[in-house]
Amino acid sequence: MKTVLVSGGSRGIGAAIVSELAARGLCVSFLYEKNEAAARDMESRTCAKAFRCDVSDPKQARTAYEEARRYMGSVEGLVCAAGVALKGLFQDISPEEWNRLSGVDLSGSIYLAQAALPDMISRGKGSIVFISSVWGSAGASCEVHYSAAKAALHGLTKALMKEAGPSGVRVNCVAPGVIDTDMNRDLDEGSRLALAEETPLGRLGKPEEVAKAAAFLLGDEASFITGQILGVDGGFGC
Repeated sequence: MKTVLVSGGSRGIGAAIVSELAARGLCVSFLYEKNEAAARDMESRTCAKAFRCDVSDPKQARTAYEEARRYMGSVEGLVCAAGVALKGLFQDISPEEWNRLSGVDLSGSIYLAQAALPDMISRGKGSIVFISSVWGSAGASCEVHYSAAKAALHGLTKALMKEAGPSGVRVNCVAPGVIDTDMNRDLDEGSRLALAEETPLGRLGKPEEVAKAAAFLLGDEASFITGQILGVDGGFGC
């Protein structure tokens, strides 16, 4: 594999994936929505190419995919890492908040996969990796909507791998546990310590550890692996 497109690539787990793939010598493009400074910094550090896109908008997702494909010549691998979190009681989440969360965390992955599949199918090979969460299988109180969107990614992985497999396209999912990213840094120290204690390995995960798992699933080493939900969670979800 030589070319990969990563959504949500300017920060957090997505940024770690961009860095890991670039360090392995791949040609990488990535999508970002708002943080242009972070995107340009990532470009300068990795030589990856940034494209601005709100993945929840199907037209923007399609356009950004086409721009990345023209830049790289092809998109052999796709990593859907764009995501937003939402905490609050289930009954208090507004329709607008749900539409925003599901639009980025679920619909954005669907739109990009739909854009990438025809090219992959025509080549008879390709690899798609969705970035989910341990909450997609375990569920989380006060993160019901987030858990639901991530669980849908698990179902998407299982179903799409059956449809795309005969064409040589692999579809997998990485489900991180509690990872030390901006998304979790708003937690107070007591909550972070409690989550570390709940994790059998006794610590929070690193974005780089998730990135290595995604890179493995993209690569030839995983050529007979598809339809899997790979937990990178220190045992949290077991």
